[in-house]
Amino acid sequence: MGYFSVEPLSLQGLAVAVALLLLALCLRSRRIRRPGEPPLIKGWLPYFGVAFNLQKDPLGYMKFLQKQHGDIFTILLGGNYITFILDPFQYPLVMKNHKQLSFDVFSRKLSEKAFSIKTSMRNEDLAHDLHVAYQLLQGRSLDILLENMLQDLKQMFEPKLLKTTNWNTAQMLTFCRSVVFEVTFTAIYGKIPAGDKEKIISELKDDLFKYDDKFTYLISDIPIELLGNVKALQKKLINSLTSENLAKTQEKSEIVQRRQEILEQYLVQDLEIGAHHFGFLWASVTNTIPAMFWAMYYLLRHPEAVEALRDEIDCLLQSTGQKKGSGFSIHLTRDQLDSLVCLESIILEVLRLHSYSSSIRFVQEDFTLSSENGNYCLRKGDLIALFPPVLHGDPEIFEAPEEFRFDRFIEDGKKKTTFFKGGKKLKFFIMPFGFGTSKCPGRYLAVIEIKLLLFVFVTYFDLEIIDKKPIGLDHSRLMIGVQHPESDVLFRYRAKS
Repeated sequence: MGYFSVEPLSLQGLAVAVALLLLALCLRSRRIRRPGEPPLIKGWLPYFGVAFNLQKDPLGYMKFLQKQHGDIFTILLGGNYITFILDPFQYPLVMKNHKQLSFDVFSRKLSEKAFSIKTSMRNEDLAHDLHVAYQLLQGRSLDILLENMLQDLKQMFEPKLLKTTNWNTAQMLTFCRSVVFEVTFTAIYGKIPAGDKEKIISELKDDLFKYDDKFTYLISDIPIELLGNVKALQKKLINSLTSENLAKTQEKSEIVQRRQEILEQYLVQDLEIGAHHFGFLWASVTNTIPAMFWAMYYLLRHPEAVEALRDEIDCLLQSTGQKKGSGFSIHLTRDQLDSLVCLESIILEVLRLHSYSSSIRFVQEDFTLSSENGNYCLRKGDLIALFPPVLHGDPEIFEAPEEFRFDRFIEDGKKKTTFFKGGKKLKFFIMPFGFGTSKCPGRYLAVIEIKLLLFVFVTYFDLEIIDKKPIGLDHSRLMIGVQHPESDVLFRYRAKS
């Protein structure tokens, strides 16, 4: 009897909670613009605001609002009021007013809801030590990670492919997801015993991307309990990455070892340690994968880009006395990869076209934002954001911005870093990894991994795209990273004879 009496009560309580939440959100949507505040665009739907217009055509809609209201305006989006700054010359305002505009508050809220990182995020000393540990994604530590990734690629492809020249057909996004996840996980979290590797990697990968599909809902005000099996997936992923389970892997990276030491030093519980590892793993792969997809997709649709890249790679191999043999015989350093200006230009062009990452801050108090174009009153509790796709798609800065041009970031054989708007040189002309304190600490690892993968694929494989139809963007991950394709693409590959 007790069991049957509890269940209806819990459903009734949940219904009441949902009703109260909806009421609160509707009341929040009744906001009225105050004197001195930026233009306010609420849309016609409570809570959602302009979400559907923005998701349908983010760049087009933002440019429309910019034309109507100027470079600074506030929109209602998913229960949040967000003030956007679209003028790149005004971006430093966010950094200048860092006391009133906090990234930490936004980051803590995101970490608690998305990854269940709770008590430890309130410890400033712990947060500082973890932030310092990101230095282990640069310099000598990054060299070691690169070497580990190269060895993992050899083990992954050499036995299966380099002994035959038969064509293999695959879905490109699915292929990139499998390769990037395995290479990244192994390089960072260590090698899994051979007998368990395939099952553990496959299950962890599938669970992570099922979870990632719901990520935009997770960072909204919708309770996680209302998102189907997301809460259960979150718990499962956290349990998979606890200290007990990670103890089974070998040759962990320096950064994972250091993060583990820090968390144990502050007596963080094992489930919370698992939550930290979960968040770190998510951040390590979820944007690298679609970036890798788009790089491959554009290369295969632009033969002139493949030819230019192969010429650049051949010159590097010749200058270092290396030959392309029947196996993975090459050795690459980070400096050598970074010297390939065509390769870097291709990656920057991909990120320019498809990175929708926004730099977001929490407004901690009512204050006036003073800019060259006027003063704007901001409300405590709102968010303020930079939206780089408007910058990346500005025809005044980038000629024919909708086109993929593999050499856009090359000038006189060197990396091009000078771009102008209105006759003034831009300090910020491409921002795929955020801005200031919110700049992605794993950006060096992500870029070097994409460089390595493209180098290996172009060097050792023949690649052909089968689906030649243009592919649009899936904007369901709006503002949180590199956009996914709206559908997968069939391609084929084989080892060079």
